[in-house]
Amino acid sequence: MNAYRPAGGHQPASAAFPKYCRLTKTDEFSSVFGFRKALRSRHFLLHYRLRAAEETMGARLGLVVAKRFLRRSVDRNLIRRLARENFRLLRCRLLPRDLILRLAVKPEALDRRALAEEIRSLLGKMISPEA
Repeated sequence: MNAYRPAGGHQPASAAFPKYCRLTKTDEFSSVFGFRKALRSRHFLLHYRLRAAEETMGARLGLVVAKRFLRRSVDRNLIRRLARENFRLLRCRLLPRDLILRLAVKPEALDRRALAEEIRSLLGKMISPEA
């Protein structure tokens, strides 16, 4: 038995972050930015676009963490890890939308808990009303 995997060998489907839940292509990012809907928090912008019924069900996430705000790759990767983890935990309750979380302002201090709570509150605004 592997210490890093549950006994079944796979994570539960609702807690995974598979490739089909990610925005990967430039035109996918462009369509979300072109929709021009966004929610703002202290450090982030959450751009979103409703998905058509014929598209895959569920929410998808894209991340933009600019080098001009965080020069060190370690810091940029921390933001990405926090965003992916919070998205992964909330994904089963999110409306079917394409989401892009973008760092909009340079954080004065990298407080993991504060940034994670900020990301969680932004994503929480996208939760379906029946969940």
